[in-house]
Formats: sequence, structure tokens, C-alpha cells
Amino acid sequence: MGAAPLTTDSIGKALRALREASGLTGDAVARRTSMSAGKLSKIENGRTLPTVQDVDLILTALDVSSDAKEQFLATARAEATEATAWGLLRRMGPWKHQNTIKAIESSTALLRLFQGQLIPGLLQTPEYATAVFSLPPVLPEETRARTVAARLERQATLYEDGRSFHFVICEHVLRWLVCEPAVMATQLDRVVSLSRLPNVSIGVVPLTGRMPDFPMTCFSIHDDRLVIVETFHSEITTREPRDVQTYVETFERFAAVALYGDDMRARVESIRDEFLPQQERG
Repeated sequence: MGAAPLTTDSIGKALRALREASGLTGDAVARRTSMSAGKLSKIENGRTLPTVQDVDLILTALDVSSDAKEQFLATARAEATEATAWGLLRRMGPWKHQNTIKAIESSTALLRLFQGQLIPGLLQTPEYATAVFSLPPVLPEETRARTVAARLERQATLYEDGRSFHFVICEHVLRWLVCEPAVMATQLDRVVSLSRLPNVSIGVVPLTGRMPDFPMTCFSIHDDRLVIVETFHSEITTREPRDVQTYVETFERFAAVALYGDDMRARVESIRDEFLPQQERG
């Protein structure tokens, strides 16, 4: 399938043809991609233009070969980089977006994640996650609860065979009072605990070291095929090889100066202990 301009109608028909050839029902593919059957139907019938992320998830659910997937994605990429505004994601239901990320993570063997703003979602406690989703713009209580639950469900992937995780977190993230000191202390205990999992590596970039780069934003690298970047106004997804390599190199620079193992745990525990007196005075 050669590269061609992306249109709502042509890509929908192609995806429907692939699904029908696979023998899978729309409901089965929708479940595998964590999207609603209604959304999949709209994509297949040309009423909704899918994102490149949507196309990738559908092709993975259909067990399309790597070569065929790359050829199809070449057609699906109107641009190598796409941005989805946070406002749109909120209107669609932020818990649905958590399910989309869960589906992407389920097909990732090596996840590398850099954070200079928050504790990574896969490492968050329920209380910390609730505090994160309580920041502006404030979500309605029911929406916030569903979104937190969806985020916590993603964490099951940490215990799945065949997956590796490498997190790099800037030390200032561990010190920012996103929530009450007692909650922060519990959150840091969880970071220490998860760092002992055999497939999880957690590095902390110390404040006292020479910075290798500017921590302008947070991003996740899924194998060497996809990078998701978060900005103030949108989430940006890129599969452009040169862009992916830029983020891999940036990640490696921060990872090279991070603390790991016992040194990392000692640093995190010392920060945790700083929160405990605050709790007692409070």
C-alpha cells in the first residue's frame, strides 16, 4: 500500500477491510484497542478521522505484520507528528485517554520515561494521582475518580513478563508539594518499593549535579518506534525516526547523570524524611 494523502473515507475503508479479512468483529477489536465500539465504527465508516495512534492500535489488534503495518502507517501519517489538545481529551473523557495509553503500553517491551514535572503515572499512589487530577483545570468529582481508577489500572503492566521500564525523574519533582506532606512521604516510599522490581529501573537526577540538558518537558519512549511528549496545551505523538532518536539521546544524557540503586533509594528516603517533620508540625 503506497503512501497517499490521508482522508477520512479511504483510511476507514482500509481498516474495515483489514478487520473483516482477519475475521474479528468490531467489538473484539474495540476491546483490544481500549476504544469504544462506536468510535471504531465511526472510523471504519469514514465519519471520524483516526489519529496515527488509533491506527497503530487497530493494526496491532489485527496482528498485522510489522512490514505491512509500517506501509499502512506511512499512508496514515498526514504528518509525522500530531498534537491532541488537552481540552479535546478532557471533552472526550480523560479516563478514555488513560485507556489509550494503557493499550500503547501493552504493546511496548521497553518503556523509557523522563519526568521533570510529576511522579510518573505508573508509579503514582491513588492519593497522589487524585491530587494530580485535582490541579487546574479541575475535573468533576466523578470524572476525576474514573480517571484515577483508569491510571491505576495501567500499573498492572509493571508486573507483566517481557516488559522493562526505565524511569528518570528530576529530584525537584520529589520535593514539589503536589499534595500534603504525608501523602508525599507515602508516594516516595512507593517509588523506593517499585525500584526493587527486577524489570524496573528508577534513576533520580540530583539537584547537586551538573545538568546535562534542560528538562523542558516530560516524554515517554515506546521501544524505538514512538515518543509521546506532554506540553501545556497538548500531547504530541511522533514516530519520525529522527525525532525519536533525539528523545532517545536526550533520555540517555539525563540517565547518565542519575542516581540508581542504593544511592537513589538513600536520596529518595532522605527527601521523604524531610516531609515527616512537616506532617508532625501540621
